[in-house]
Amino acid sequence: MTSPQPPAPADRRRKHTIYHGHRRASPHRPTVRGGLLTHLRTTSPRPHPSPSSSSSAAATTTVPFRLPDWDPSSPSPSPPSPPTPSHSTSAASRRLSPLARFLLDALRRHQRWGPPVVADLSKLRRVPPTLVAEVLSAHPPPPPPLALPFFHWAGRQKGFRHCFPAFHALASLLSAAGLPAAADQLPDLIRAHGKPVSHPQLTLLVRLHTAARRPLRALYTLRRFRHEFSVQPQVHACNRVLGALAAAGHVEDALKLFDEMSEGGVRPMPVTFAIIVRALGHAGMTERILEMIGRMRDEVCRPDVFVYTALVKTMMRRGHIEGCIRVWEEMGTDGVEPDAMAYATMVGGLCNAGMVEQAAKLFEEMRKKGLLVDRTVFASLVDGYVADGRVGDGCRVLKEMVDAGYRADLGTYNTLIGGLCGIGREDKAYKMFQIILQEELVPSSETVSQLLVCYADKGEMIKIFGLVDKLVELRLPATDYLVDFLKLFACKDGRELKAVEVFDTMRQRGYYSVSTYNIIIENLLKIKERKKALLLFEEMQGSDDCKPESCTYSHMIPCFVEEGNIEEACSCYNSMMKAEWIPSISAYCSLVKGLCKIGEINAAVSLVTDCLGNVENGPMEFKYTLTILEACRSKSPEKVMKVVDEMIELGYSVEEIIFCAIIYGFCKYATSTEARKVFSVMRDRNIISEANFIVYEDMLNEHLKKVTADLVISGLKFFNLESKLKWRSGID
Repeated sequence: MTSPQPPAPADRRRKHTIYHGHRRASPHRPTVRGGLLTHLRTTSPRPHPSPSSSSSAAATTTVPFRLPDWDPSSPSPSPPSPPTPSHSTSAASRRLSPLARFLLDALRRHQRWGPPVVADLSKLRRVPPTLVAEVLSAHPPPPPPLALPFFHWAGRQKGFRHCFPAFHALASLLSAAGLPAAADQLPDLIRAHGKPVSHPQLTLLVRLHTAARRPLRALYTLRRFRHEFSVQPQVHACNRVLGALAAAGHVEDALKLFDEMSEGGVRPMPVTFAIIVRALGHAGMTERILEMIGRMRDEVCRPDVFVYTALVKTMMRRGHIEGCIRVWEEMGTDGVEPDAMAYATMVGGLCNAGMVEQAAKLFEEMRKKGLLVDRTVFASLVDGYVADGRVGDGCRVLKEMVDAGYRADLGTYNTLIGGLCGIGREDKAYKMFQIILQEELVPSSETVSQLLVCYADKGEMIKIFGLVDKLVELRLPATDYLVDFLKLFACKDGRELKAVEVFDTMRQRGYYSVSTYNIIIENLLKIKERKKALLLFEEMQGSDDCKPESCTYSHMIPCFVEEGNIEEACSCYNSMMKAEWIPSISAYCSLVKGLCKIGEINAAVSLVTDCLGNVENGPMEFKYTLTILEACRSKSPEKVMKVVDEMIELGYSVEEIIFCAIIYGFCKYATSTEARKVFSVMRDRNIISEANFIVYEDMLNEHLKKVTADLVISGLKFFNLESKLKWRSGID
């Protein structure tokens, strides 16, 4: 017989066993749904103590932390009863284990490292390395001010050794937070923990830096691993760095890395040569390209048609047409047969470069070889022929394209219409327009504007408005198309007055807008017809549907300044300020110059600061104005002359605002004597003439009187003596 077992101690707790699946719950077996450890709960509720006993117990003892009672969606660290799962919990957090969610909840709740965070983390008996990696790689991860102390706190556990996933997760977290220098310390951290540094760490850092577009830092990491940690990079990591360097335009660094790969015994792959060749194509280094193709042929394999096509396309985009031709000849020498894509790329590049005859030869060569000639090849030839003035050949290519079963797009038709209008064949251009309508294409502004310009040159107003009526019939924005037509028509010299006649006829038919007024006003001011521009501006002011806008006022401010009407120019500026519009740079410059001429120095300087505050890149003269004002603070004429000398050395003219800034700055921060010294030095060095010296000296005296008068009036107002000033002036 066996002796009876001694009874278990009363304080010994039975270990909980977690079963996956749907099982009947018991007091010692919590329910777990589907194997996903989310919310653990026990079915048997604990007995609720009486209020008196609970209050006395709370005063003497604290409730121990129990993981099955903790809910990560609850803000409190240990809720008294397990609440229902929150629907706001993200899908990423649901994929974490309960312990990882508990740790993240503790870190995010306190927001900064300190004893409360350590107290919450210490509730767990032990944090294993896999749990540290899971917390650091969570989405969203904890911020670096919490992640780093947590990483070090976990490492101080007895017998604890961080795993490589934890190191990698920490480096990814630091890189994503914009701390690449801290992420680069990953190998030092691994070596400090007694672990070997290997190639996976290099691959990780290279991937992080290249993904964040930091190619030079990735190159530094590659070299550091090789020299400092004796980790020879593999070809895939080198390819990634080469691609990043080439994309960023660091061609020389990419070539140096390629040479270092050969010296280090890293055998390049075909894709390695392809990356280098494309980088050289971007830089237009034809000789180096041919040399690299030869090395690729000798060391790895013969470059295929895809490498050559990519190289030709890259060089075409950069405009290295001569290099493209040499690479094309090298492809034939190498025995590589170009495909349809290679031909299409080469034909398009030659047409864009104006070499239509060579493109036509390649086009015929494509046909002889039986390659598929797609619509882009036909369109490129049409553009090339029209640009070369051979509109008839362009129409012939269009007919061949239609016979081949292709439909021309609107861009091809627009090119031909422009070419036909350029040689005076507007009748055929209008037939092309009718073909566009038959093809159910929507005519664009470019389509219509070229026809309208051709009609306007010949004064055929009936045809102009016949075409406009057709646009209205098609429910197209005829007014917007007319705006583009006027821009195209009036931009050429000698058509400004004819554009006014066309505009008058359009206005009689009701086809006008604020934009059309602005175009005509701008072109009238270009030919110094300010009187007509003023009449149109007055007409806009009296109109109900064409009120002046920002562009109108920006045109009229220089007009009023040139007419000598500074008050009206200032009125236009004030109207723009009320409407919260920003004047153009030319309007600012013109108004400042006008204010300087009439001696309104305070207003001119104020306008300069307003311009630099509103315009992204203001005039350099305005920037130097503020520099001179800052130099006047030092009360040193020598510093002001240094700024003037710098302007002259850089080729900037010394405008009126510069002299006004000297007067304003010295009168405000020093005395008028320093300003006179600067003007004397400028006169002695022939920067200003004797006549201008007298003008600016008189301007200085007038400004000094205004400043003195303003100070007197301000003092009277301060002492409340303004009424006596008025009474005294009345006696006089």
